[in-house]
Amino acid sequence: MSGQTPETGNRDYDISTEVLFQGLEKIDIPAIAGKHEPWFNQSLCNVNDCVVRLGIIEGEFHWHHHDEEDEFFYVVSGKLLIDLESQSVELGPQQSFLVPRGVEHRTRAPERTVILMVEGAGVVPTGD
Repeated sequence: MSGQTPETGNRDYDISTEVLFQGLEKIDIPAIAGKHEPWFNQSLCNVNDCVVRLGIIEGEFHWHHHDEEDEFFYVVSGKLLIDLESQSVELGPQQSFLVPRGVEHRTRAPERTVILMVEGAGVVPTGD
């Protein structure tokens, strides 16, 4: 899935829900991230009924929510801001945050930021 969002300044974003890795395979996050520019989102592997996705972002994503699924963010590198209706949360490397299902949110990154997300395998990455 690819397209444009106004918040990314008309830059293309690339979202692939195809899972790249199965069990018993080494996943080299820095090597994969090094090959891609911001607004890249790739499903890496399934863990039970969830998927682990790699995201590379810079700028703002649109406001959205997930009706049925929680979303977990883990910052690998850079700085991630998660805006909620009542607050903004700032995360640096090795910090994480859980957005419960139904909560309106958007992500922002003032610099190139690499994140891992864990969410239900059926979640639409752009929100409901």
